[in-house]
Amino acid sequence: MDIDEKLKQLRRERDARQRNQKIRSTWERLDGEDGLTVKEKLERLITLTNTGWAVRGPAKAPAAEATRREPIEVHENPYKLGARYGQIPIAMGLEIPGEILAFLSRDGAFESLDLGSAVFLDLETTGLAGGTGTVPFLVGLGYYRDERFKVSQFFLSEMAEEGRLVREVAQFFKDMAFKSVITYNGKAFDMPLLETRFALHRTPFPIRELPHLDFLFSARHLWKDKYDSCRLFNLAQQVVQAERAEDIPGAEIPLRYFQYIRTGEFSLIEPILYHNQEDILSLLGVVVAGALLVDRNRASAERGAADAMDLYGVARLFESAGEAAQAAALLEQALEGQLTAHASHTARVKLSHHFKKSQDWGKAVSLWRELSQGDQAFSFRELSMYYEHKAKDYEEAIRAAEEGLAVSMGRSLVERKDFEKRIERLRAKMRKQGKGVIK
Repeated sequence: MDIDEKLKQLRRERDARQRNQKIRSTWERLDGEDGLTVKEKLERLITLTNTGWAVRGPAKAPAAEATRREPIEVHENPYKLGARYGQIPIAMGLEIPGEILAFLSRDGAFESLDLGSAVFLDLETTGLAGGTGTVPFLVGLGYYRDERFKVSQFFLSEMAEEGRLVREVAQFFKDMAFKSVITYNGKAFDMPLLETRFALHRTPFPIRELPHLDFLFSARHLWKDKYDSCRLFNLAQQVVQAERAEDIPGAEIPLRYFQYIRTGEFSLIEPILYHNQEDILSLLGVVVAGALLVDRNRASAERGAADAMDLYGVARLFESAGEAAQAAALLEQALEGQLTAHASHTARVKLSHHFKKSQDWGKAVSLWRELSQGDQAFSFRELSMYYEHKAKDYEEAIRAAEEGLAVSMGRSLVERKDFEKRIERLRAKMRKQGKGVIK
C-alpha cells in the first residue's frame, strides 16, 4: 500500500470513528427517553445522525410489504479444499497438529483436536450501548465439513426475532457437535456477548465450555514488531497475502444495519455479509500461517524461517510460553538476519538476561558491551555487577559504573543515585584490600 492509499485509508477510518461517536452519543440520549419504541428510536437515530447515504434501486415498497422479509436468514458459502485464500491452501488447516493448537492457545485440551472439528466464530453487532444493549445481528461461522470449508451466516433481519436467532444458532451448534472454538479477540468480545444473548433468552450456550483459541494474543507476539497493525484485515494482506480490499469501516456497520431495519434495502447489508465472510477466511488464513511458523521452529532454531522478523516473533511466542531456551536459540538466529532497530535491541536485552540467568557469562558480557555502545545505562550496571561479584575485578567494576553514571546524568535520578552508591562501595572495598583507588 503506497503512502497516498494509506492516508486515504486513515482518513476513512477517522471519519468512520467520528460517525460512530455521533451515533453512540445520539443513541445513548434516545435510549434514555421514555415512551419511544425501539423502532421509533432507530428511525430518530437515522434522522438525527444524517448519514447522507442514497439508497439505490426502485422506490420503497409500502411498509406492510417491507415486513414480508424472512426474520432469520441463513447464507452459506462453501469453499473446495483445493482452493486458496491468499497464499494459504484451504486444506492446510486440516494438517495443523493438535500440539501446535495447544501451544498457541495454552490449553492442553487441544492436544487431541484439530481444526477439522473447530468452529471459527465472528460476530457483527449493533455496537451502540455495550452490555445487554449490544445485539449480534450477524453470527458468522466457519467450519470444515463434507470436503469443504463452509461459511454459514445467521442474519437477524427483524430485531424482534432475536430469540429465534439464538435458538437456531444453538441448534446448529448442537447438530454440528463442534469440539473447539477459534476467534480473533473472542475472549474479550464475541464469546461473552454471545453468551449474554443466550442467557437473556434462557437458552443454554452449547460452546461455552469448549477449548478456545483466541488467536489475537498469538498474532501480537508473532507480528506486532513486524507490521504496523495486528488488525485481522492487515494481517490477511501482509501475512496471508490475500487480495482483500477495505470493504467497509467497522464503525459504519451498526448504522447500516439500523438503516436496513428501517428501509429493508438489502444492498446496505451485502457489504457487511462480505466483510464478515472475509474476516472468517482471514482468521483461518492467519491461524494456519502462524501455526506453520511455530511448527517450523519448535524443534530446532536451525530449521527456522529465513525471515529474521518471523524468527523474532516466534521467539516471543516461545518466551511467553516459558520455553526460554528455545526462545533464546531463535533470538540468536534472528540477530544474524535483518531486524528492525527496536527488535534488534530488544533481542539483545532479552538474550543478555537469559545468559545471565543460565550463567553463560561470556555471551552475557559480550551482549552488555554491545548494548553499552548505545549508551544503555542498564548494560553498564550489569557489567559493573559482573566485574564486582564474578570477576572480582573492582577496577573494571568502577570504570563500568562511572560510565553508567555519565550516561545517566540528566536522565534518571534513581539510576544516578544507584551508580553513585555503587562507586562509593567499590572504592571502599578497594581501600580495605589496600589497593589504590583509580581516579
